[in-house]
Amino acid sequence: MQTIMKSEKSGIEIGVYTLADLGKDPHTGQMISSRQRIKEIIEVAKFADEAGLDVFGVGEHHRLDYAVSSPAVILAAIAQQTKQIKLTSATTVLSTVDPVRLFEDFSTLDLLSDGRAEIIVGRGAFIESFSLFGYDINDYDALFSEHLDLLLQLNANESLTWNGRFRSSLHNAEIAPRPVQSQLPVWVGVGGTPESAIRAGKMGVGMALAILGGNPKKFMPLVDIYRKAGAEAGHSPENLNVSVTGHSYIAKTTQQAKKEFYPYYSNYWSYVNSQRGMGNRIISIEDFEHMTSPDTALFVGSPQQIVEKILSQYEMFGHKRFIAQLDIGGLPFDKVMKSIELLASEVVPIVRKETSKS
Repeated sequence: MQTIMKSEKSGIEIGVYTLADLGKDPHTGQMISSRQRIKEIIEVAKFADEAGLDVFGVGEHHRLDYAVSSPAVILAAIAQQTKQIKLTSATTVLSTVDPVRLFEDFSTLDLLSDGRAEIIVGRGAFIESFSLFGYDINDYDALFSEHLDLLLQLNANESLTWNGRFRSSLHNAEIAPRPVQSQLPVWVGVGGTPESAIRAGKMGVGMALAILGGNPKKFMPLVDIYRKAGAEAGHSPENLNVSVTGHSYIAKTTQQAKKEFYPYYSNYWSYVNSQRGMGNRIISIEDFEHMTSPDTALFVGSPQQIVEKILSQYEMFGHKRFIAQLDIGGLPFDKVMKSIELLASEVVPIVRKETSKS
């Protein structure tokens, strides 16, 4: 596939992320191995870097139907194959990971990548990691709050004395290695709860807003209360950054994109709903048509349709970053790569130009 020349970096950042789900191709019934999935993820990241995208993210799950349980390990491999693209978790399940180990892993990634590491933390959509790592699900929210507080202190201090409820105390502990960056960029993933948005604002970290469907206008109050909470806590507006994530698929025409993506999108939600104990619900073609209409948050269509949706959301949120999840539902590798090619060559230049004006 032809390498795309980088356009001038200005305007909002645009990237892609993967959760590394293992889904059967709805047309063939075949499913690739975890080994092949990881190899393809590394190839996609390499291509995204060559194409001039800004960010690549890798998610964390602890299930046999997902290929990645350690984003830092995969991102370290990607760091050796890329030069400029920022590398982030998407997301790290912060409630069930030791913040010290998390910081050390991503600080090491920062050294390996010459200062490109970031962390998006969240509470995750699944709960397997609680029993797997010896945590009590009843401490769901308290664990996240304490771990986030400790992570941010580790990020700011070379040595630290700290006491908490869920892990052993630290007494003048040396936190090593230190990253290339003065501090690792930390974002909090927010799915729709005001409490999470307020917490991110108070902490002065970025808010990664997952908008996976529906009318994006309903998320405007979350952005408002995030920025309000951040301002009241004394954080400067330039440090209160918003990122928007969304499911995406791009083809030459909107009709082509819908026709090609529908079987994979329906397949994705069928097995994700089943994984969550919500039954094996199928998305009808009629529902899919509505979900991909111009005023919704599902980024499926021609490059022009994607441009219009990104810019429409930018008018609402004034966000710094958009990250697309393209590789879901067993979507074949070649279709993922073609979609990224269109994103980089036909969407990014226009979006950067238009958003750089403000």
